[in-house]
Amino acid sequence: MRRATSDSGRYFEDFAVGDKYRHARGTTVGEVEGQLLTKLVMNTAQAHFNEHAMQGGPFGQRIVFGLVTASIVIGLATQDTAEHAVAEVGLDKLRFTSPVHHGDTLYAYTEVLAKDDSDRPDAGLVRFKHWGTNQDGTLVFEGERTVWIKRRKAP
Repeated sequence: MRRATSDSGRYFEDFAVGDKYRHARGTTVGEVEGQLLTKLVMNTAQAHFNEHAMQGGPFGQRIVFGLVTASIVIGLATQDTAEHAVAEVGLDKLRFTSPVHHGDTLYAYTEVLAKDDSDRPDAGLVRFKHWGTNQDGTLVFEGERTVWIKRRKAP
């Protein structure tokens, strides 16, 4: 597995199927990340915002909304995978494998699953598998993402 450099990003030609990256940065999930989107999308599951209701429950405390977890992991991977994106095309096979709590630190990893030259002259499709772990190395998220990535030189 190569350590991603988070420098100027990669163009379509720079990706090879099978490449794996450990992204350079991690981030700690705070109250803002855990609460804001949950409330903006009117997610009414108390597990995300009611500490009292969660005491004594299976997770022992509030858990971070899964789509916040996914967004953070994909965001950590974006500088290395989609800095030269033309468009996001798809997000599939999302799995939330362990709970994330406020104060957890997330790290991101990526594997290049596929490349397609397609018929677009300025970009090609790249399919990634992203996964995220917490500070203990526990897998908390995995999912696949397809992105149109600019070519270094359009034909």
